[in-house]
Amino acid sequence: MTVQAETKTYVNYINGEWKASSTNEVQASINPANKNEIVGYVSTSTKEDLDHAVAAAKHAQIAWRKLSTPARGEYLYKAANVLEARLEEVAETMTREMGKTFQEAKGETARGVAILRYYAGEGMRKVGDVIPSTDSEAFMFTSRTPLGVVGVITPWNFPVAIPIWKMAPALVYGNTVVLKPATETAVTAAKVIECFHEAGLPDGVTNMVTGSGSVIGQGIIDHPDINGITFTGSDGVGKRVGQGALARGAKYQLEMGGKNPVIVTEDADLDLAVEATISGGLRSTGQKCTATSRVIIQSSVYDVFKEKLLAKVKEIKVGQGLDSETWMGPCASEAQLNTVLSYIEKGKEEGALLLYGGSKCAGNGFEDGFYVEPTVFENVNSKMTIAQEEIFGPVLALMKVDTIEEALEVANDVEFGLSASIFTTNIQKMLSFINEMEAGLVRINAESAGVELQAPFGGMKKSSSLSREQGQAAIEFFTNIKTVFVKG
Repeated sequence: MTVQAETKTYVNYINGEWKASSTNEVQASINPANKNEIVGYVSTSTKEDLDHAVAAAKHAQIAWRKLSTPARGEYLYKAANVLEARLEEVAETMTREMGKTFQEAKGETARGVAILRYYAGEGMRKVGDVIPSTDSEAFMFTSRTPLGVVGVITPWNFPVAIPIWKMAPALVYGNTVVLKPATETAVTAAKVIECFHEAGLPDGVTNMVTGSGSVIGQGIIDHPDINGITFTGSDGVGKRVGQGALARGAKYQLEMGGKNPVIVTEDADLDLAVEATISGGLRSTGQKCTATSRVIIQSSVYDVFKEKLLAKVKEIKVGQGLDSETWMGPCASEAQLNTVLSYIEKGKEEGALLLYGGSKCAGNGFEDGFYVEPTVFENVNSKMTIAQEEIFGPVLALMKVDTIEEALEVANDVEFGLSASIFTTNIQKMLSFINEMEAGLVRINAESAGVELQAPFGGMKKSSSLSREQGQAAIEFFTNIKTVFVKG
């Protein structure tokens, strides 16, 4: 294909150098707010390119693991400073490539800076424990050893935060990394890698190979020199990652989405609940694994809540993310737009009542982007597809219940268990929710989509492989425990 001179091509990053793929083929990354705008071109790579990256990472890991953890942390501090200096540039690229609003993109990039600094600090924390031995003349303790080479497979919805929250702990604990970002946001990922490069990390410690999941993703799964795989994405792909890694004895970590409920009780602050439901469900165009999808409301306050919710939803301004007045941007791709629209049609076919939205946005320049209206259904029951499957779009399903017990039963009646929230002023209801909700993250009087970098993150049921990311919990995946017994 012919590359436009004014549009930059972002190639692979292998062994400290930017390298074109072995085929020299590239793919356009387009702006979902305007499909006629090309944000950049990214390499379409082969298994040969991946092999080069893995070989570089394997070689670099020998020296990298010998550095002290504080020394590795210093590199992360430097990368954080570079990313902070380039924050607006990276955020603008993210908005143009993925579609989320500029304010959200800046917040995500700032979060990436904070994650890097957090894990830089982890380099000064303990990595083992002294354990009493039954032998009075012996000394026994534990230490941590890195896995080796880690394959990082990331989605398009958080193209800065998710790669960083996987790469930063992997690096500080002594691993080297091969990143395979989602093609839809590979330009943004390249800018993140540029920050690591500018920070002076040794050649081969961080690598990036772009390309299809069927080639590069599957190559990571199958590669005998990749010792661990950390993945965020769909349930179907996650299963293939886990099965492939298990078959060859590699360690794996999966985060695969959710069908997250918010429960609104009769004693809730309804205005707070409405604001949090809209923010949790519709910001980032609903394209968050922790996004609110099901809204379970006690019948005594259902009508009032619905009225307040619809009034606020109708005020949402949809548009391109770089417009300061935009509250909700487009879907990240045409494929995602079509997926959302197909779920909306499924909801109508199965008997849910469409209260608002449900269509592509029309007029006012929307025809060149992948825009969908914020959508609200009611008369939804747990057997419906829109109550069971992850839509990953701005669609809220209202579900009426009579009691807190029924609310919890409905909330748990899905195969996912990532996040959940409840709005109540009743302590007993809070405790029941905390104890009975089958989710890895539960929040009280706050939206379901809040995740803090210093806390463990992961789900139950089909939402994850039951491991945890972020916070100090990350050491459990990215290292192995070694028990040491010393006797003079």
